[in-house]
Amino acid sequence: MMSANCLVLLSDIDGLYTAPPAKDPKAKRLDVVHAITHEILAMAGDAGTELSKGGMVTKLEAARIAMGSGTDMVITEGGALNPLRRLAEGAPCTWFLAPSDPVAARKRWIAGNLEPRGSIVVDAGAEKALGQGKSLLPAGVVRVEGTFDRGDAVTIRAVDGRDLGRGLIAYPHDQAAAILGKRSSEIAAILGHAGRTELIHRDDMALSKALSKAGPEKERT
Repeated sequence: MMSANCLVLLSDIDGLYTAPPAKDPKAKRLDVVHAITHEILAMAGDAGTELSKGGMVTKLEAARIAMGSGTDMVITEGGALNPLRRLAEGAPCTWFLAPSDPVAARKRWIAGNLEPRGSIVVDAGAEKALGQGKSLLPAGVVRVEGTFDRGDAVTIRAVDGRDLGRGLIAYPHDQAAAILGKRSSEIAAILGHAGRTELIHRDDMALSKALSKAGPEKERT
């Protein structure tokens, strides 16, 4: 979900109401929700019908997770034919709008919620490239530390030990060690199969404020 733009939940009800509409005829549907507050949670009813697995409480929990990840969410009625087309044409619904984009939320998630499984030590050239918004290529890596697998979080360090940030590694530790210092064009020959050009893609890393800069430049391979 961390990279999704929108999550669509189809229900037996066309959105979030100020109270369960089956119990309160004065309940009104909310068009937009910007935050999952205690007041919003209080509007949810009990577990729903056959078409509404888990009820509105579960849907609001999904909205909280989605919005925290920078992903918008919408609840609309799913019993009629072509519900997504109807939604695009303006069918009644409730939008839950995230405060930021998915990439920014993903970087916050990497920076604060993942435990690093190892470290990647980079040279001065790679450090400069990271500061310009580029991805980390194998050519700029001088040392691999720890035991990690593909997709694990690792710490990115300078040769003098400074912590430059964190990222999600594209290779397990043994393969990362095998290709460090090599050009991306050599990866297939070394590993025996084609892999990611980047050791850590720029969208999969969260750098320290002193290093990170806006406006990524074109990468070299």
